[in-house]
Amino acid sequence: MSCAIVEKTLYLILSDDPILKLQGARDIRRLTKSSLRYRRHFSDAVKPLVDMLRNSPSVEYNEAALLALLNLSVKDEGNKKSIIDAGALEPIIGFLQSENANLQEHATASLLTLSASSVTKPILSSFGVIPLLVDILRRGSPQAKVDSIITLYNLSTSQGNLTLILQTEPIPSIVTLLKSCKKSSKTTEKCTALLESLMSYDECRKALTSEEGGILAIVEVLEIGSLQSREHALGALLTMCQSDRCKYRELILREGVVPGLLELTVKGTTKSKEKSQTLLRLLRDTPYERSQLQPDTLENIVSNLISQIDGKEQTGKARGLLAEVIQVSMNQSLRRLHQRATVCTPVDLSIAGGASTISST
Repeated sequence: MSCAIVEKTLYLILSDDPILKLQGARDIRRLTKSSLRYRRHFSDAVKPLVDMLRNSPSVEYNEAALLALLNLSVKDEGNKKSIIDAGALEPIIGFLQSENANLQEHATASLLTLSASSVTKPILSSFGVIPLLVDILRRGSPQAKVDSIITLYNLSTSQGNLTLILQTEPIPSIVTLLKSCKKSSKTTEKCTALLESLMSYDECRKALTSEEGGILAIVEVLEIGSLQSREHALGALLTMCQSDRCKYRELILREGVVPGLLELTVKGTTKSKEKSQTLLRLLRDTPYERSQLQPDTLENIVSNLISQIDGKEQTGKARGLLAEVIQVSMNQSLRRLHQRATVCTPVDLSIAGGASTISST
């Protein structure tokens, strides 16, 4: 990093000449794209860049300043706070409502970066960005929608913000985005994470079931999503069924959830194995305990569920996975028997033998 470059660039951004100022903003964007050190050294550029947003003569100026501020805020908590303190949120929020797609995308990306800090989350929500971000989900460009859902997820982790998101009726827009994106993507992970949190609210559960293909979209993530996405999808369905088994059991079963749950009982994390078995128990034909003649084993629960599945393909897949579950259970049982057998050491045997000799005399 060259101190001369920093000094020259700061001179440009502080200049009264609009052409020089524009060049300075573009240079800051370029230099800070992948350098944490440049981001720190250009912290003095925050205020003049925000001034450019406030007093911009053109869209070109707005874009240059927004992108420079965006890069300055990446992984730099000090710059995030400085950007907000300098008054950047007001013009950024204005750009969210712009008819210019590029400005809207840059503004959404800027809020995404700023929302990554626990300090800034309550500040952003106090400026009313949540309804605007949900509106971006409804009408924004594809990239703006992706950045919007990630920003909403970031904000949802701050106390009180989930209620604000709930008030915007976001479920239809989230489901629409979830249907359109790759099930292994980061976007899917954030969609399902947000849905999992929102399923704690009755109005969100009702909205999901009212949305055509809403539950199916979550079930598809459960089957083919990333491990993290699958856990969020599982959590969302489990929360629904735990809240009102009678209302949601049939709706969830109808979308073919059993094969995905079976696979998680075999290949999931410890947490997802436990949750998937809990959900399988909730989905079975009766919520009550089985008799001693039909023990409440995972195999019996799943056999009961398979008998209720419609369609040869789903049934066949479920039976194949059930066989795998049974094999895994047998292997685990054999390991436990082996461990118990090895507890009886040679020393134990000699002691036992001695005891029997003494008792026989």
